[in-house]
Amino acid sequence: QVQLVESGGGSVQAGGSLRLSCVASGYKWSGNCMGWFRQAPGKEREGVASINAGGWITRHADSVKGRFTISRDNAKNTVYLLMSSLKPEDTAMYYCAASDSTFFPCPLTRDVYDSWGEGTQVTVSS
Repeated sequence: QVQLVESGGGSVQAGGSLRLSCVASGYKWSGNCMGWFRQAPGKEREGVASINAGGWITRHADSVKGRFTISRDNAKNTVYLLMSSLKPEDTAMYYCAASDSTFFPCPLTRDVYDSWGEGTQVTVSS
């Protein structure tokens, strides 16, 4: 059974940085897409970033381009989301997701991801 565990969330001031981590276990790590999503209160869950199995094809939502960077370390079964220049509107619960399939590039839509973590809260104050 796949388990995804996120960490690294917290409270920061606007302009600050955080690095989220997601460790996968019980998962066929190679060959599959991984993604980060976020959900603010009262809003739909939205895709933030995705990365392919090898780590060289990434996608970032327009709202975070130039500020967030997704990466992965396959030796550690870990996906990261480095967030900088944080804004209050980045406040949300952030979720890691894993797909059982391979896409090029990996989508930012929820429906292709099969496993989800419990989330880690990010709060950005102005």
